[in-house]
Amino acid sequence: MGGMMMTIPLCFSSWDRQVCSLPVLPPWQRSNPDYIHDASIGIGKTELAKQLANYLHKDNKAGFIRMDMSEFQSKHEVAKFIGSPPGYVGFEEGGQLTEKLRQCPDAVVLLDEVEKAHPDVLTIMLQLFDEGRLTDGKGLTVECKEAIFVMTSNLAQQEIGNEGQVLRAEEDASGLGKESRDETLSLSRRFIDTVVYPILRGHFQRDEFLGRINEVLFFLPFNTEELQLIVTKELERWAEKALQRHSIKLSWDQDVVLSLVGGYNVRYGARSIQHEVEKRVVNQLAKAHEMSEMQPGGTAHLSVDSEGKIRIRTTKPKKERSWGF
Repeated sequence: MGGMMMTIPLCFSSWDRQVCSLPVLPPWQRSNPDYIHDASIGIGKTELAKQLANYLHKDNKAGFIRMDMSEFQSKHEVAKFIGSPPGYVGFEEGGQLTEKLRQCPDAVVLLDEVEKAHPDVLTIMLQLFDEGRLTDGKGLTVECKEAIFVMTSNLAQQEIGNEGQVLRAEEDASGLGKESRDETLSLSRRFIDTVVYPILRGHFQRDEFLGRINEVLFFLPFNTEELQLIVTKELERWAEKALQRHSIKLSWDQDVVLSLVGGYNVRYGARSIQHEVEKRVVNQLAKAHEMSEMQPGGTAHLSVDSEGKIRIRTTKPKKERSWGF
């Protein structure tokens, strides 16, 4: 969705270049595909990593490894990453990352919010990204040259969000069709070099880390068509729940979708849409259900009144009559 739709081709294009080189290059010359997904929250950075893992590994849950880097903010927590050295507590347990990579060496590894990790964790990643292997606390080497590492970051999210809004406004003013929008809209190289990269370098303070990243992918705010699709999917999700749990059929006018789109906040991404649907639709449905205004087998239709408020019109199930002769 949104920036994710523009980023998927870039991600797979870069990944294809890496994978195509694997049969040609000897093992010691192979490097892992490594990416940073940079944008504001709720824009699809984590979801893209999940979809990539699902595409590559199907139903193999071991093919997706998620590491919350906010859990590695202290120096001593590096041991959780690769395992404690001999003589320390937890030595037999192994590292959270190394043990999972040993089970699936070609997994998609998500390092979520990498900017929160301690610098010593980043030092470990240098070997990981450069040579495709990692030595755990027991001294055993884990080979993972075919793994894909995806890092998410919220660094420069305000700058990217502001620039994205400007680009979206220019896009709407240009009158471009839906077919050409995603192919033409992107951050300028000048903006990336003069605004975004200085923020990344200022935080990580080590060029050897950023130099090992294959691609830094930027996610832009959603456009109007994408927001309408997100709202529709969210309503469909709740409609499915209403039908499965309460046998109530939920429907809505298109005006409801357009009204809910107005609750989009570029700072919070798709999460702001979820909150808007819950506040203006789900809460009303729950109240109507508590008041017995909705009954199993009935319907609930959403519409927008003249004041812009979402209203619910319910119908009760028709009672079946039996006739005897």
